[in-house]
Amino acid sequence: MTLEFSTDRTRLDVTMIHAYLANESYWVPGIARASVEKCIKNSLCFGAYLDGRQIGFARLVTDFVRYAHLLDVFVLPEFRGRGIGKLLMEHILEHPELRTIVRYTLGTKDAHKLYAKYGFTAFANPERQMELLRPQNPPAASLRSRV
Repeated sequence: MTLEFSTDRTRLDVTMIHAYLANESYWVPGIARASVEKCIKNSLCFGAYLDGRQIGFARLVTDFVRYAHLLDVFVLPEFRGRGIGKLLMEHILEHPELRTIVRYTLGTKDAHKLYAKYGFTAFANPERQMELLRPQNPPAASLRSRV
């Protein structure tokens, strides 16, 4: 069996990625396929392939210089427990285009121990971190009225 990792978008099984994210993930249940396609188009994506079949995925939103946010990391359930997620993380963190990144961020509900193995911690200065949560499709008029 051959395990490989690739950032070649043409190899991504978008149908599988969408099905997992929409039906099995806790972070984007019900996400539209068009949204998944747009996310892929605008991110650095990593596929994990076993004998040519995609079995895992991760993507980074990054400036390719200092910052990257890790999203949508998964290995299909039937392939978990084999170290594939760990190898995927190692491949991401060793990728040549990401060598200058000084700050990676991510969000997780249940994989803190996995990410801690790669140096991820809680924010050192959470008082400096902020977020803006908006409804999925805010009315355009409400955005204009704030300006």
